[in-house]
Amino acid sequence: MSKSVLVVGYTTRHVAASAAAAGYTVYAADHFCDQDLLPCTADHMAFDELEELPFAADELIQKYHPDYVVTTSGAELLEFKNRLGTSPDAAQKFMNKAATQEFFESLGIPVPKKLEKGVYPAMAKTTGGAGGWRNAVVHSDEELSLWQEFVEGDPYILQEFIEGMPASVCCLVTPSGEACVLTTNQQILRGGDFCPYAFSGSVTPCPHPMAERMKELGKKIAEASGCVGCIGIDFVLTDTEAYAIEVNPRFQGTLETVETALGENLFTLHKNACEGVLPKELKTPEQYAVRKILTAPEDFTLKADLLPLSDFLTDIPFPGTFFEKGEVLCSVIGYGRTVEEASAVLDKNISLAVQYINQ
Repeated sequence: MSKSVLVVGYTTRHVAASAAAAGYTVYAADHFCDQDLLPCTADHMAFDELEELPFAADELIQKYHPDYVVTTSGAELLEFKNRLGTSPDAAQKFMNKAATQEFFESLGIPVPKKLEKGVYPAMAKTTGGAGGWRNAVVHSDEELSLWQEFVEGDPYILQEFIEGMPASVCCLVTPSGEACVLTTNQQILRGGDFCPYAFSGSVTPCPHPMAERMKELGKKIAEASGCVGCIGIDFVLTDTEAYAIEVNPRFQGTLETVETALGENLFTLHKNACEGVLPKELKTPEQYAVRKILTAPEDFTLKADLLPLSDFLTDIPFPGTFFEKGEVLCSVIGYGRTVEEASAVLDKNISLAVQYINQ
């Protein structure tokens, strides 16, 4: 009889699909409950606000008694028995960007300098939150005040703005602190005027000369993190250095490009790491994989059924779903022997997806 796992978080489809592919019976508590979550779960429960998530998770636990619970974004600090991954205590410091900065500095890791108000340009970040969607570069006290209104007065830090490629490493960590770096990843940011630093996709492996330096630093960070299982560490890469930005003590949004590039099941590797076992030999990526998140160009109601495009489309909404301008629509993936080939396949797949969306 197969083991069962409950995946809990704001968005769970990527982890649920990996766990199902690994042979687990999967349940999910998820905000979106997109069409392609359903085939990989035996049951699921939707919630609107994050405050409702613990109740949705508890209802599924009481009903199915899963062997394991895995948390994704928004659920890192919730307490669960049979947790497969980083404990809330270990995750706590990485939920606060100021505490994360202090952690990096204590290890001697290159990190953007903290700035005082009045020193510009500066990268403004709320101390909590994920995905980079509230980050902004500010150039004056006036711009900082406007940004504070946008984030509704949440606590924040100011950092030196470093121009470079946003990137990350996907790591595995055992309970004893052994760690390895599975892949390097370029991060694609949204750009434009609205939430320009929001995570919007990834390229695996990362095509940057400082990728090896990032791996070296990522391994050191992972070993000292106290995290367990699959985690991600974000960087900015310049011509001369890799600057650490934050630690994600859970599965990351890069999961699909990591699996596609490596030809490996990440959930299996995560479970093995949680049980103290790292891969005997690290695989070299078989190909390049690119994932891009599409957002709504304007307010509209989706009429088309995008499920026929599930070979290269994920996070597929139901027909009739209303989207506000800038909201996430779905994700598109492409792959190839080179990053150029993978990007060309991605562009072709995006064009086809847009044709369906505009029907």
